[in-house]
Amino acid sequence: MAASKNDERRKHSRVGFATQIKIILKTQAHQMDLEGSSKDLSLKGIFVRTDKQFAMGTACCVNVYLTGGIEEIKLSMEGSVVRQTNTGIGIAFDSMDVDTYSHLKNIVRYNRVDDSA
Repeated sequence: MAASKNDERRKHSRVGFATQIKIILKTQAHQMDLEGSSKDLSLKGIFVRTDKQFAMGTACCVNVYLTGGIEEIKLSMEGSVVRQTNTGIGIAFDSMDVDTYSHLKNIVRYNRVDDSA
């Protein structure tokens, strides 16, 4: 059975959003700091371009730095690796503070492509 566009599992809008980010990946044995660039972003997760490989479920803290305003804004989200490809990793957000959620919501809203056009 072929999947149709209506079968899409994604419940949150995903927008293209390229920016430099820092990720702290935590495993039982150690912690690794990783810098990369994002490909896209939603209220529930982010895809990060990297050639590093990580096990599914690896816990992480994602820091996104927004620049261009009067001061730099740091968004911090706790999450885990849910997808691995040869071009990067998908991270699902598990938690974030209210300010971060508000900024993410605005990023998604203002970068969303209107499908009605």
